[in-house]
Amino acid sequence: MKGIAIGLSNNSKEILKRLKKTEFVKDIYIAGSSKKDGKENELIQVQKPREILLKKWAEIDLIIFIGSIAASIRLINSFLTSKDQDPGVIVIDNKCSKIVPLIGLHQSNTQNIAYQIANFLGGEIVETNNSNDQSLLNLDAFGNQWGWKRSGKINDWSKLVIKQAKNKQIFCKQLSGNNLWKTSESGELINQINEKETEKPDLTFHVSIFKNHKKTWHPPVLWLGIGCERNTSKELIANSLKNFLESENISQQSIAGLATIDIKKDEKGILELSKEQNLPIKFFSKEDLSKIIVPNPSNVVQKEIGTPSVAEASCLLAAGEEPKLLKEKRIFKNQSGAVTIAIAESKNQYNPTHGEIHIIGSGPGDISFLTNNAKKALSRCIVWIGYKMYLDLIKPLKRSDQVLIESKLTEEKDRCSKAIKLAGEGIKVALISSGESGFYGMAGLLLELLQKIKKEHRPYFEVHPGISSVQLAAAISGAPLMNDFCSISLSDKLTPWSLIEKRIKGALLGDFVIALFNPQSIERNWQLKTVIDICLQNRNGNTPVLIARQVGRENQSKKFVTLNTFPFIEIDMLSIIIIGNSQTKLVDEIFLTPRGYLQN
Repeated sequence: MKGIAIGLSNNSKEILKRLKKTEFVKDIYIAGSSKKDGKENELIQVQKPREILLKKWAEIDLIIFIGSIAASIRLINSFLTSKDQDPGVIVIDNKCSKIVPLIGLHQSNTQNIAYQIANFLGGEIVETNNSNDQSLLNLDAFGNQWGWKRSGKINDWSKLVIKQAKNKQIFCKQLSGNNLWKTSESGELINQINEKETEKPDLTFHVSIFKNHKKTWHPPVLWLGIGCERNTSKELIANSLKNFLESENISQQSIAGLATIDIKKDEKGILELSKEQNLPIKFFSKEDLSKIIVPNPSNVVQKEIGTPSVAEASCLLAAGEEPKLLKEKRIFKNQSGAVTIAIAESKNQYNPTHGEIHIIGSGPGDISFLTNNAKKALSRCIVWIGYKMYLDLIKPLKRSDQVLIESKLTEEKDRCSKAIKLAGEGIKVALISSGESGFYGMAGLLLELLQKIKKEHRPYFEVHPGISSVQLAAAISGAPLMNDFCSISLSDKLTPWSLIEKRIKGALLGDFVIALFNPQSIERNWQLKTVIDICLQNRNGNTPVLIARQVGRENQSKKFVTLNTFPFIEIDMLSIIIIGNSQTKLVDEIFLTPRGYLQN
């Protein structure tokens, strides 16, 4: 993202510094006269706004103004050319209370960026476009979030958007790519037509690998199998590929990557093509290629390199699950060499460099405990995956174009695997944990699974911290965690009970305040009693204990007891227990573990 932010007054300095920390803004400026041109400090440059725009307009994707909308419009007015060429423009007031996406709501993805900035700064987004007012799908932009590329004239797309705004029925014919978008509230408003149905061209867009329609989104599902003579030029390979695709009416924008035999890892022409077109390459051994049944095996190739097929076999292998040989091999020759190309279509998209996984700690319950950082990530992601109860808690933040994938409480691995798969397809995914994702949450399992994937094939990931239920339990009771403490889960499904018991004894020996998670369930009804008995052997029976239940939610409650008066029958999996140490006090229902300040 090549973005800049311009403050129209000195009051915008702190906002500019915050924006500089985001991925959207590279350079920040304060409006100033030419006599004062220079730097306000190491970060903020001082320059006339018009001079900035004269220099930067053609090369940037986004401009953020801090200040007046009227002043911003006057500044950009003479630079505007067309919707598909102008950078996106966002205006933010000096109090960060209003964020207005002004230009490029569709083409420059400005709308989605504005949502993220609004959540990051804690402001309110102000929109006036029809798509937002009517919960309509942004037809000419939504595919970007699904890892697709768009073809067709901007004017044709604009006409379709205008028809949509006039409440005309819009149709989609999807022949390939991920179709989860259809399950969103906005996607459900689009009429789906199958391959055999007659379409209405003026009201229809396509999702396909072909380029014979005016308005098409292209998913990355095609793998190009390539075999070539040694030292075949990049130009021959590129021109042959171009001619092959054009003759078959296939869009180059649907190419997921290249595939070939591993002895070509140093083949200059293939490597240069991969770098030039930013396409990954999958290399396969002759043993693996020999196992693939192809329609056009070659005895010559078998004799030379030990497998009857390179192009057809490698593209089928690269396409993975349920591959389809879309186009059988063709051979292209000239004086600079020879190249063989075949095309396979994959059931799944492949675009991991575009995909992202955001592991989000949603806090203990109420949306007010969700951090701005987490809200920004949620607005960035088009798919949210999580346990249904946790998704329900944050559902008010969901846009109509976003998709929820709900799962059951014990399906953690399935959730993580689904997130990784979707991110590998080029989709930005939010994986939701209750509380803090790195604290008995989804972050650990997700990262374990990512470690098993080769680094070059891993999608980008980011962990967004949240507020743990134990933090809120402590806060509503006083300050019991002011000195050293530990947390221990009593669930022995993943950790042996012998180890849990050892940890309890160690915490008591070290005089730690102890927070207990997953204390008791119908199936596990003896462990908590064992722990309290162990505590009574090491601590005074009058040691204060907090029982907090449903913290951060509608039925939140707290109760103070002692080790001697512990009410086992009242405890369930929604309870958090905090056991004080030798210094912890309970005075007038203020639960406190002194740090020692008053002793000095």
